[in-house]
Amino acid sequence: MAPNLAASLRLMLVTDDVLLGVRDLVATCRAAVAGGVSCVELRDKRLPVRERLARARALVAALPVPVLINDRLDVALAAGAAGVHLGPADLPVRLARRVAPPGFLIGASVGTSEEVAGGQEADYWGIGPWRGSPTKPEAGAALGSEGFARLRALAGARPCLAIGGVTPEDVPAIRAAGGSGVAVVSGILDAADVSAAARRYARALAD
Repeated sequence: MAPNLAASLRLMLVTDDVLLGVRDLVATCRAAVAGGVSCVELRDKRLPVRERLARARALVAALPVPVLINDRLDVALAAGAAGVHLGPADLPVRLARRVAPPGFLIGASVGTSEEVAGGQEADYWGIGPWRGSPTKPEAGAALGSEGFARLRALAGARPCLAIGGVTPEDVPAIRAAGGSGVAVVSGILDAADVSAAARRYARALAD
């Protein structure tokens, strides 16, 4: 990982197989990185573990930015990924920390005050949903600026990313609420030109 964790997490692309469609995963992620994506989280819950591992290894080998794996610590470790992102229903962060090697990044999803305790040993939080997200309808009610800021205040010094329907136009409000970056799914993958879509977020984050 880069020494400046917040900079590495500034613009995270979270993959989605449905939005990816027939496009090549590696080529699409490389195009997004060319547009300014600073890290990639591989999220493909429906695939068999063996295929997830193959995809993870391909991304780690091809991308010049950190690759994180959603949910599966075993896949992340076997692929040589930079880290894992864990939700409230996944392996507890405290247990993942026990077996993860030094420097391995662990992120946690935090969307309610009840989920704060589970994220205390995480390196960063993904806080959301910022607004209702079509790619994760089970994520709960939209937090908006006030809800995000309330949870951000409980995070201490760790970086916090806003996720869930985030647009480039939301970046100033996210920054004002204490966010250090954004995690994006459809805002990039739903675009015909993923490089251009990523560039819009990167420019907003650079302002």
